[in-house]
Amino acid sequence: MTTRRILGIDPGLRVTGFGLVVVVGTRLQYITSGCIRNPSGTLPDRLKIILRDLASVIAEYHPTEVVVEKVFVNINPQSTLLLGQARGAAISAAVLADLPVVEYTALQVKQAVVGNGKAAKAQVQEMVRRLLSLPAAPSSDAADALACAICHAHGSATFGAGYRMRRGRMVV
Repeated sequence: MTTRRILGIDPGLRVTGFGLVVVVGTRLQYITSGCIRNPSGTLPDRLKIILRDLASVIAEYHPTEVVVEKVFVNINPQSTLLLGQARGAAISAAVLADLPVVEYTALQVKQAVVGNGKAAKAQVQEMVRRLLSLPAAPSSDAADALACAICHAHGSATFGAGYRMRRGRMVV
């Protein structure tokens, strides 16, 4: 049985969440999670912090694959562009470590973890807590990152039987 170490990343310029789970067969095991907090500063400085800190997480915990939440286009195109740059820094940390990167939309992640693509952050936090048997709910950014990892574990062909994506939704 192969052991997979999935690092989920919820990118953001102010706060980037990360969470690592191990998949053995059909079991998920929590390893670590946290947030990279960026003080205000120039965009290049913020991107450097994301890249550097995620590279440190990768070097310390040795994930075998990385999952990053896809950008949604919101009302403010400038915010969307800035978020895209934070995602680029996160993806760069993974590819510099020669890790495969998979992307899921927030809707796909929420559907896979909560069963509702429009779930509130508190619902995601609670389901992550339950699925990983955590004593308390992680912060919302760390929970989103862990949810990305859980979504990928559930959706990949080597986890369980019969899971697949249809129209952005996980089906059995």
